[in-house]
Amino acid sequence: MNRILSVIVNNRMGVLNRITGLFLKRGINIQSITVGPTETEGLSRMTIVLNVDSERTTEQVIKQLHKQIDVLKVFDITEQATVTRELVLIRVAVTPQTRAEVTGLIEPFRASIIDVGRESLTIQATGRTEKIDALIALLRPYGIKELARTGITALTRDSDTVNEVARLNKANVVVL
Repeated sequence: MNRILSVIVNNRMGVLNRITGLFLKRGINIQSITVGPTETEGLSRMTIVLNVDSERTTEQVIKQLHKQIDVLKVFDITEQATVTRELVLIRVAVTPQTRAEVTGLIEPFRASIIDVGRESLTIQATGRTEKIDALIALLRPYGIKELARTGITALTRDSDTVNEVARLNKANVVVL
């Protein structure tokens, strides 16, 4: 089962290596990891998606992360209301005949063409993992030459937002 951890760390050399080493020692696969600075200077946020076999393993990992010197906070946000996004860059093979078709195909995904070559288009898309997976599946028949995904970055939703979304869902209003 996949678990999403949000980890606040000091932005120091070697922190990422020590944290990934912790997972290596325990034989836990990291599905994705994104790291970047936070709103506080000197701190970074890691969003780590782990493939673990049990709730107990997740608890052990969190305890081990808390023991790391540069780890300040660890949150398992898997079951919380979150805003998640992923970035993908896809270089797709095109011919003069399929170029317009691919361009029309990516529009509903709010994806954009960021580079044009004679025989390919490079497409950028952001969104939930399901959206990215769907776009990739639609582009695969054209021939994906290269693909790079960032993995998810996530923040928990503000409690006011969660309450408003729940209210709108009860009123049968579609929330994007």
